[in-house]
Amino acid sequence: MQNLKNLLTRIDGQGYKSYKRLQGEFRFADFRLHIDHVQGDPFAEPSRCRVVLPLASTGLPDYLYDNSIRRIALEDYLGRRFAAAIKSLVREKRGSGRSGEFNIASYGQQVLRRSTVLIKTPSLEVRFQIGLPAKNRRIDADHAQVMLISILPEIVGSALLEAASNLDHVVQHVNCIEDQQHLRAQLADNNLIAFAADGSKLARRSGVDDRALDDAIKLIVPNALACELTRKHGPAIRGLAFPVGINLIVGGGFHGKSTLLRAIEQGVYNHIPGDGREWVVSDASCFKLRAEDGRAIAGVDIRPFIQNLPRGEDCEFFTTNNASGSSSQAASIIEAISAGSKTLLIDEDTSATNFLIRDARMQSLVPKSSEPITPLLQRICQLKDTQGVSIIMVMGGSGDYFSVADRVVMMESYQPCDRTQQAGELAASVPEPELDYPEIARQTARIPQADCLSPLAKTGKSKIKAFGTRLLQYGEEEVSLQALEQLVDTAQLLSIGYLIDHFNQNKSAREYDLVSSLRYEIEKLEQQGFDLITPYPIGNLAMPRLQELVAVVNRMRLLKLRPPGRT
Repeated sequence: MQNLKNLLTRIDGQGYKSYKRLQGEFRFADFRLHIDHVQGDPFAEPSRCRVVLPLASTGLPDYLYDNSIRRIALEDYLGRRFAAAIKSLVREKRGSGRSGEFNIASYGQQVLRRSTVLIKTPSLEVRFQIGLPAKNRRIDADHAQVMLISILPEIVGSALLEAASNLDHVVQHVNCIEDQQHLRAQLADNNLIAFAADGSKLARRSGVDDRALDDAIKLIVPNALACELTRKHGPAIRGLAFPVGINLIVGGGFHGKSTLLRAIEQGVYNHIPGDGREWVVSDASCFKLRAEDGRAIAGVDIRPFIQNLPRGEDCEFFTTNNASGSSSQAASIIEAISAGSKTLLIDEDTSATNFLIRDARMQSLVPKSSEPITPLLQRICQLKDTQGVSIIMVMGGSGDYFSVADRVVMMESYQPCDRTQQAGELAASVPEPELDYPEIARQTARIPQADCLSPLAKTGKSKIKAFGTRLLQYGEEEVSLQALEQLVDTAQLLSIGYLIDHFNQNKSAREYDLVSSLRYEIEKLEQQGFDLITPYPIGNLAMPRLQELVAVVNRMRLLKLRPPGRT
């Protein structure tokens, strides 16, 4: 610490770039401070730092991190404490630009594996950013000393060294996350794809506030729809069960159909205690898809749903920079299945009507020979029987899917009731047209062209930035991701950007099928950690799913694939 103090004194008043001399390691009484990357200007992104300390100094017992999911949960807990300490102890700006800032990754309702807090037994590491203070682009050593030598040790003490002061709270957090993982692991053994516990609070405060609505109505599950799953750290939980197969969520408008589906789509993630969705879990591979007018599609075989287009476009290797609603939804299903999704989530409100259904009157008016689209209704049983794909679909305006549904859940005043038998009886009274469609063929390998996914901008430098969860700046391309509703954190999207760049640099990986190569990238990231994909340690990354990584790449206009048959 004295070395840092002496160095700051020597560079006081010098040009801002002299802060570069701080790059390195400094020893404090309870921790080591690593300054990995120093900003070049007070208005630039703050400097990247780490503190490393003995894990034992936190007083936290090792049973809190004795397996992977418990370690992730504890890292999450400590990261939230560090963020709270910054908010409590850092209150004033200290100069021009971003002087005086202390930043750490933002934590939402989900518990994700992050690069922010890393338990590396016997050490604990926390990554954050500091806006080194300046007066008119000159070093302000006095304020820098206050930040680094006074405030930082207070933050470390409050967030980490005193972490065990409320051990019951830590244990509750870790056990809750492990229980959610345990529930999700039971789905397949119980022939389920989703589960929502009695008492869950599904409604959120707003479209921009993911916290539970204060007066949200608790879910009450009737016996006909219920099953029970066990927990490791508490009694068994009873809840709403969605079995493998075709599930419909029906009901009147504003009765909670889409709210239930949104909770299920988020069930691929674990949530913090008190979120209201702690005990809502779904198949980890499930993918929510919707119509996306204008999206790019590259080399997807959409023939199971669309063939014989009027202009003769190749539907086996369908490529466009301006997809329609139906073609985008067809491509999304094929892409999701190729990425390993075994459960698809669909909401009638955000789907192309002509992709979902074509009623008898329309079939009578428009002959099959003049209609290139095969509605999902005509293919859904094949998806289930030959591809092993289950579907949960919200339908409020058509009963055509009653004939294929394995379970029909009706929402009335935000509560579910079983209408499977009634829906089946209604379907039996209406004759179904004969289906004469070929089997869904296995998708051929999609191999990217060399260097098509380079992130280089016109300046010759890589440019990878995430703006929220809905826009990725990658080189000169801005990738719109409005339809990827299961991306929940900016840190996930930033990780995806770096993963794509890492994949692009791996020339051998580009010789194989796109999804297989991206799966390999994710597996390496899980094994080796986030530093694999970044030029220096970064604290604002979070683990994405393979489904979102593949979905982002598939929506990039940079993506160019080799035509079938070429090696």
